[in-house]
Amino acid sequence: MVPRVLSLIPPMTQLNTPYPSTAYLTGFLRSRGVTAAQEDLALALVLRLFSPAGLRAIRDVAGEIPKRQRTPLVAAFLKRFEDYLATVAPALAFLQGRDPSIAHRIVGRRFLPEGSRFAPLDVYVDEEGGDPLAWAFGALGVTDRARHFATLYLDDIADVLREAVDPRFEFVRYAESLAQSQASFEPLAKALAAPENLIDATLRELTLAALARHQPDLVLLSVPFPGNVYAAFRIAQAIKAHSPRVVTVLGGGFVNTELRELAEPRVFDYFDYVMLDDGERPLLALLEHLRGGRPREQLVRCFLRCAGEVKYINAAAPDVPFAEAGTPTWDGLPLDRYLSLLDMLNPMHRLWSDARWNKLTVAHGCYWKKCSFCDVSLDCISRYEALAAATLVDRIESIVAETGQTGFHFVDEAAPPKALKALADELLKRGRAISWWGNIRFEKSFTPELCAELAASGCIAVSGGLEVASDRLLKLMQKGVSVAQVARVTHAFSEAGILVHAYLMYGFPTQTVQDTVDALEYVRQLFAAGCIQSGFWHRFNCSVHSPVGLRPGDYGVSLKPLPAGGFARNDVGFIDPTGVDHDALGQALSKALYNYMHGIGLEQDVRGWFAGRVPRTTVPRHFVERALRA
Repeated sequence: MVPRVLSLIPPMTQLNTPYPSTAYLTGFLRSRGVTAAQEDLALALVLRLFSPAGLRAIRDVAGEIPKRQRTPLVAAFLKRFEDYLATVAPALAFLQGRDPSIAHRIVGRRFLPEGSRFAPLDVYVDEEGGDPLAWAFGALGVTDRARHFATLYLDDIADVLREAVDPRFEFVRYAESLAQSQASFEPLAKALAAPENLIDATLRELTLAALARHQPDLVLLSVPFPGNVYAAFRIAQAIKAHSPRVVTVLGGGFVNTELRELAEPRVFDYFDYVMLDDGERPLLALLEHLRGGRPREQLVRCFLRCAGEVKYINAAAPDVPFAEAGTPTWDGLPLDRYLSLLDMLNPMHRLWSDARWNKLTVAHGCYWKKCSFCDVSLDCISRYEALAAATLVDRIESIVAETGQTGFHFVDEAAPPKALKALADELLKRGRAISWWGNIRFEKSFTPELCAELAASGCIAVSGGLEVASDRLLKLMQKGVSVAQVARVTHAFSEAGILVHAYLMYGFPTQTVQDTVDALEYVRQLFAAGCIQSGFWHRFNCSVHSPVGLRPGDYGVSLKPLPAGGFARNDVGFIDPTGVDHDALGQALSKALYNYMHGIGLEQDVRGWFAGRVPRTTVPRHFVERALRA
């Protein structure tokens, strides 16, 4: 008998669209004749907590806090509870697109109760006391303004949930610190042994309800981020307590990078198996084993517990080719219940939280796979497989037919220019109208002519890595681009009407204060010239699987010993002889970027963003303008 499989998305991930891992696995398993279902418990948890019944439960917990110990947010929530109770269902229905007419009441600012999250709006009021967000949305942007206000309203309630119930809760991550760079399993074990709070109890109820609906023999939990790990373990804990016969499996991006040296036996109190890398081949082997057709010693890329010790089994077996992995399916996921949030007013930045996107991959792995900060030694990066454009568009058409939605987010590490051109040609040949965006490298292959063709095929935005914005450091990290080249490529996209987001990095080995100031100046000029519309600064973390972690001497640093433990052993500390306080510089970079994304401060000297004295930039003031003319 073939086991029944249930794939679950654990809290927390995006609320506007499902994380794609379960859609990929469910589509693949069904193509192999397996009875497979999927549920998004991250969305289900939020919808349960942010409902009239959920608010009453939050009120009951908050009401048990002695008055003198209540924070101002909790006290204000209790005082205006009836207002929150009356508005939470209409606000969610609006954000789900099920009740657009309520927007007119929301923008009037007298319908939703307003807490501390609304305070920053006051800075946007013009001198005549007009609409505070007219500069962002214009006179006719009723729906967008209402979506922003409704998002702030949910943020207010989330703040109350954090202060009254669980300080670890956030909309896009939950208890992240219990898993992020945690070599020891002990913090997570203690949290799992603690009495349930309201969030834990709600998640347990949702888990058991999903078990009752689907009656699975095998439950797959995909954890792409540290902010999914705690909830995944809570879900598995509930399954094992209620139905010990159900086999539980842990996989996903976090596992693939952080748990490659897993040696903690207690993990297997919750999970029967932990799988690495692409799940298709390991799952086929496990299903065959559970049916009695394959010995345990022939499992693939699989951790398990044997006689109290963690054992890794990896029998030789070819991976399922990318072209044979099948079409993802969103069947079973409540696509009409996701929330289109608008927390950031920047038109490019909002794509990550606003509207529902069908997530798809153009190619497996990365065609460049050289960047020294990246886990290029891992299969998800190093094994590059392209897909024929006709096959890709076949999948697109199948997904559109299933979901009725034509927006696509290509989630590649970096979609190849040749593959995107072939995709554009095929879409235009078939007359298939879609909207799409995705990750790329800012390489010179993206000519103005190609950018125009991509725009004609439906491309609305791209994101790519400018990283350190320093030619010396870009060369050191083997990025394969220069600042001038990035300026020309991003300008070509912008001129074609395509929004551009830049991934930025600071704290790379040997990066000096001068490098950081110069990087900010490059970024300022790119914004001022209209080359990029959005960006985000990431602090460099050294991974043991990256070239820096594998060959630190090549980058002028030495590694610190990994902390003891058998759990997450990927991030490794390093000693940089420059001794720069990157944390202090990072605050200035983030502040400057936030203002640049809103068109503020683009003519100011970049030194003004830093709290202390920093050197004058060495970048010529018109560097980007000259690069564009060249």
